[in-house]
Amino acid sequence: MVDVGAQAVDEGALAQDFVRLAVEAGVLRFGEFKTKAGRISPYFFNAGLFDDGAKLGRLAEFYAKALLASGIEFDMIFGPAYKGIPLAATVAVELARLGRNVPFAYNRKEAKDHGEGGTLVGAPLKGRVLIVDDVMSAGTAARESIAIIKAAGATPYAVAIALDRQEKATENGVDVDYSAVQYVRHQLGMQVCAIAKLADLLLYLSKNGGAEMRVHHERVSAYRQKYGVNEG
Repeated sequence: MVDVGAQAVDEGALAQDFVRLAVEAGVLRFGEFKTKAGRISPYFFNAGLFDDGAKLGRLAEFYAKALLASGIEFDMIFGPAYKGIPLAATVAVELARLGRNVPFAYNRKEAKDHGEGGTLVGAPLKGRVLIVDDVMSAGTAARESIAIIKAAGATPYAVAIALDRQEKATENGVDVDYSAVQYVRHQLGMQVCAIAKLADLLLYLSKNGGAEMRVHHERVSAYRQKYGVNEG
């Protein structure tokens, strides 16, 4: 069992460093992008573009430090296929490097019909399980992971994501007054740790760069005004 206690980490500074890395690596881009909800977003975050060893190692470092700072307690990590698989593995490696050695597991999309069979790979799912994913747009992936974890007799306890978009979720194509993160927290009763939030991105845009960044700030701010959730 691992108790990930609070560490001496400035979470605000950590979030700003992460946004800077994401922008400089081209993982966080600006323009016009259609979201799963059908909205035209002025920014897009694609964790799949942490696509080499150095970038992925830095991403895992941010996850691990955010988790240590959060004080969330958990016994193991679960990575949902597909993006969650390398995330779970590299975050487990980084946590071990920082002195918190935790087992991890992930699922296959298709059951294996030879060898050990089944859809789960890695350590047996047990205790309080932390799900590691990139973003949470509708909570659908979280619900799928929760079902897998419960079926194994373990407890889906928390979710770690890279970026909280802090925007309204949709139910049956209709905007609701809560975000996917708020749904997971309040309806599913799980803790959520995000390395950075949309508010952190807006702060970064307001303090860095010239005219181009100001334009991005205006567009992202307008998007949040239209689709953002009340965090109160």
